[in-house]
Parts: sequence; structure tokens; C-alpha cells
Amino acid sequence: MTLNADDKAHIRAIWPSIASHAEQYGAEALHRMFVCHPQTKTYFPNFDFHANSAHLKNHGKKVVNALTDVVKHLDHPEASLSHLSDLHAFTLRVDPGNFALLSKNILVVVAVHHSDQLTAETHQSLDKFLNVVSGLLTSKYR
Repeated sequence: MTLNADDKAHIRAIWPSIASHAEQYGAEALHRMFVCHPQTKTYFPNFDFHANSAHLKNHGKKVVNALTDVVKHLDHPEASLSHLSDLHAFTLRVDPGNFALLSKNILVVVAVHHSDQLTAETHQSLDKFLNVVSGLLTSKYR
């Protein structure tokens, strides 16, 4: 799946609204994922999973900041994600299905906070973007 020029324009238009709330939105997306899919907690044995915990805020910020880096390099996202792909595949051995689960929760958080900006076209573009990211993060598993 590739992003076309319209997709990139939609992503670049909404992303500053997301990036400016990296800690909050990342924590909310993780919290939703952990509540809805408790099996994902196994990779975080020492986390406090309560909403707005320091653990969720810290890791959520890392997630959104990593996505922000990818947005800055939409023409070559694989370069931005190579080190994270290696880390998740070879060191952390995260279930690759978890990336899709987190992606869905990121979309929900964006919809909650930016329903006015999340047109059908922007939603589609963000969904494609997050699928591209998930695909690249799982590419080293094969």
C-alpha cells in the first residue's frame, strides 16, 4: 500500500494538531488499546496502566513522536522506521498484530479530539498511513 499525493496532503494537514498533543493522545491511544485488548499488556510488565499514568504518557509520547518523524519523511517512511522495526522484531518480539490494534486506537483518539478535521478523506489517508507504518514495523518479522 502506498500513499498518493492527496493522502500525504491530508496527513500533513492534520498531523500538527496531533503532534502538538503527543503525550496526551499517545497515552489515550495506549490506554484504549490496553483496556480493549488486555493481551497487549504483556509487553509492558512494569507499567501503570491507569489513564494518564506517567508510563502511558511517556510511551505514548514516544509513539506519536516516532509517527511525527515518519510524517516528516512521507516519501521514504521506511528510513524513519528501520531502527524501530529491528527493535520490535528482534529485541522486544512484539506481536505484529499489536501495531494494527494501536493504529485503530490512534484513529479513535484523533476522531474524539479532531472530528472537525477528520473528514472521510483524511480518515482514509490516516488509516492508510498507519497501515503503511504497521507494515513497515512488521516487515522484519518475515
